[in-house]
Amino acid sequence: MIDTAASASRERLVASLARVAEGDQAALRAVYDATAAKLFGVCLRISGDREAAEDVLQQVYLKVWDRAGRFDPERASPITWLCAIARNTAIDWRRANSATAHLPESAAAAIVDDSPLAPEVIDAVALRARIFGCLDALEDRPRRAIRAAFFDGLTYSQLAEAMAVPLGTLKSWVRRGLIQLRECLGDA
Repeated sequence: MIDTAASASRERLVASLARVAEGDQAALRAVYDATAAKLFGVCLRISGDREAAEDVLQQVYLKVWDRAGRFDPERASPITWLCAIARNTAIDWRRANSATAHLPESAAAAIVDDSPLAPEVIDAVALRARIFGCLDALEDRPRRAIRAAFFDGLTYSQLAEAMAVPLGTLKSWVRRGLIQLRECLGDA
């Protein structure tokens, strides 16, 4: 069986957040070490200022400490949940410290939040759930091959070698699996 680094990382993050919810400071450090770079990027993109992004990031991890018990791995991936906290905290900072209050109304209107609206996010989450539901319905070998090829970025050659099967066999598994996925998604 192919163990993906992304899946293992997600599971470690889920477990660490559960320990953070129990008050484990070392677990918070593990969450920080695994996610700080990404969350800093979110904060920096929204705040537009490195020093402010550092302050916002600190607020993010304080919120994670306080809210870790609310995280539900059935509803969202840990990184999605953490990015939402970072995004919202940075937006709150931006609103509180925005220079747009001093800009003419036309200039302030030019600053657009191009993030998806709630209905779009809900639709995307529902589609993702449908895709993973259909993927889970596939037989083991095609499911593993498709996950490794499309989610982990393995080439067919790498995958055939890892699964110890001929390249043609692997391509057939993926092709049939994709056909089954298309049929499943078409029915939903």
